[in-house]
Amino acid sequence: MVRGIRGAITVTNNDEKEILIATERLLKEVIIKNQIDPSLVAHVMITVTEDLNATFPAKALRSFSDWTYVPVMCSREIPVQNSLPMCIRVMLTVNTDVAQEEIKHIYLERAVNLRPDLRLTDPSRQV
Repeated sequence: MVRGIRGAITVTNNDEKEILIATERLLKEVIIKNQIDPSLVAHVMITVTEDLNATFPAKALRSFSDWTYVPVMCSREIPVQNSLPMCIRVMLTVNTDVAQEEIKHIYLERAVNLRPDLRLTDPSRQV
């Protein structure tokens, strides 16, 4: 079965180092919480809001061992009025037997407000 695993994090500055550190933190959390084997990942999409252009956040994933051949692409989020600024979002497409409701989507920093519906479903879940 193919599943999408989402995550998001915010930064405070449009700074290459801060963007890469935040992206690495988010991806590590998604990978660990969902026990992701890179050989089962079809691809990773990373988007940023318009106010982040200091670097390609995909560079963060390139430092992970065994992730060399996983296709990664960066893109810009559509500029929706009043959307969360300074935000990095990820979508991993993974082959897994895990049920959809058991996937752990990870939202960090100010991005925790993007999916309050997931927190309300199960308060013990990390989203």
